[in-house]
Amino acid sequence: MKALTIRQPWAGAIAHQTKRVENRSWKLPAKHEGARVLIHAGAQPDRDAQVYGDHLDVYSAIVAVATITGCHYSEDGTCCGPWGFENAYHWTLDDVIALPEPVPAKGALGFWTPTDEIVNAALRQETGVAS
Repeated sequence: MKALTIRQPWAGAIAHQTKRVENRSWKLPAKHEGARVLIHAGAQPDRDAQVYGDHLDVYSAIVAVATITGCHYSEDGTCCGPWGFENAYHWTLDDVIALPEPVPAKGALGFWTPTDEIVNAALRQETGVAS
């Protein structure tokens, strides 16, 4: 299982709000479409983001599990509601489950492979959460 590091507050908005698109400058590699991934809140925040709410202050931890269902490019960003950015690839997410307890982990750029211990800690929580 792979993990994807996302800066806060975006990772928290995926886990605990309605954000179901991840904006990237690069196209989703085809091998990851349909994959279940761990959502990792990075160590550094996006200081330009204007998102408010609970659970946006967790850093360096796995905060959710999600399925990447597709990818498309958008020039105006309107296709994915308020979360879509202009001139970006929109990676669409589904079946998002927020973890009750974040799992501490050091992230990396792009997709990365967490240890078995981290994956197991996250998946134990995912299966224990009512959908």
